[in-house]
Amino acid sequence: MRIAAADVVVTCPGRNFVTLKITTEDGVTGLGDATLNGRELAVASYLRDHVAPLLVGRDAHRITDLWHYLYKGAYWRRGPVTMTAIAAVDTALWDIKGKVAGLPVYELLGGAARDRVLCYGHASGETVEETLEQVQAYVDEGYRAVRVQCGVPGLPATYGVPHGEGSSFGAYEPAQVGAMPQEATWSTTAYLDVVPRLFAAVRERFGPHLEVLHDVHHRLTPMEAARLGESLRPYRPFWIEDPTPAENQRAFELLRAHTSVPIAVGEVLTSIWDCQDLITNQWIDYIRTTVVHAGGITHLKRIFDLADLYQVRSGSHGATDLSPVSMAAALHVDVSIPNFGIQEYMRHTAETDAVFPHTWRFERGHLYPSTEPGLGVELDEEEAARHPYRQAYLPVNRLEDGTVHSW
Repeated sequence: MRIAAADVVVTCPGRNFVTLKITTEDGVTGLGDATLNGRELAVASYLRDHVAPLLVGRDAHRITDLWHYLYKGAYWRRGPVTMTAIAAVDTALWDIKGKVAGLPVYELLGGAARDRVLCYGHASGETVEETLEQVQAYVDEGYRAVRVQCGVPGLPATYGVPHGEGSSFGAYEPAQVGAMPQEATWSTTAYLDVVPRLFAAVRERFGPHLEVLHDVHHRLTPMEAARLGESLRPYRPFWIEDPTPAENQRAFELLRAHTSVPIAVGEVLTSIWDCQDLITNQWIDYIRTTVVHAGGITHLKRIFDLADLYQVRSGSHGATDLSPVSMAAALHVDVSIPNFGIQEYMRHTAETDAVFPHTWRFERGHLYPSTEPGLGVELDEEEAARHPYRQAYLPVNRLEDGTVHSW
């Protein structure tokens, strides 16, 4: 089955998405997400100008061969732009293979290892009290796991907390439309003071059984992260995410030696080699690599298979900068692997769902993959054309003295 065309669609139904649509000579189509938040057009160009011309005429069934052709053939390996482009091709080919076979993709990955996928939502507020109200809204919808973030007193804006638009349930989009990035201010001292108070309040109101997560977002040194972990340990966090930048993997050895709180990392890692030491040394508990930035279904499976050998579980990134195509692909992987942990789930807007109609579903704190052939998600190109690209950037973060800091 030969590839006849590979088309790139860029659309902005509330935020930017890049989608690859592969069509075979028999008219079968497959979709792959190629969204790289804040750098979308770099991947779109990589696909249009360098990858799509290489796909036409190739056998759509040779997924592994095409993966290595694109990875090794470019010579300049890895990196978020390259791996996101490869992921789009890989995911689209799995979609095609499932449609041809008449099976959902998870059946091609070995079948279901569980009936449903535990997911967590994002609860946030300018104050601890506002965050508690959002947690209550998630609990009322049946969620068993919730990520909690709150504003840091004294700072005008805080990661994970909507600013200037209230704290509506589930609403948070960090990429802001504009010609230049917005700038935020950071204080580690104020942050380390407020987060334990947030966790104490959550446990007091919701008891010991709700799974509570928190995203540090790369902002702390290893010892600062250890202090945070130990201050949260009495409240049994499910994990602290990205406690320190992952460029220096040995930092997690130091962190692991000083706290027993579960650690999750990996949404900015793009390959099995990037997270090899983290996994094989058991410095983390959850690996958060995602299908769209880590080379697609084929490569994500390799990462999770390695993690399984070392009792590290999955916890894939699932924010709204991943389109419903990525969420569909993630769920097929989640339901099929033995070491699934949890799946992040931020709801898309109604406009996004209209562009990407899908049959995966949420019910009472769990996600269910589509049972239709392929991924179970489509692209409404007419609807997509109604939402042209708008330039948007993630914020830049600075310390109070003006020093650029990890955002």
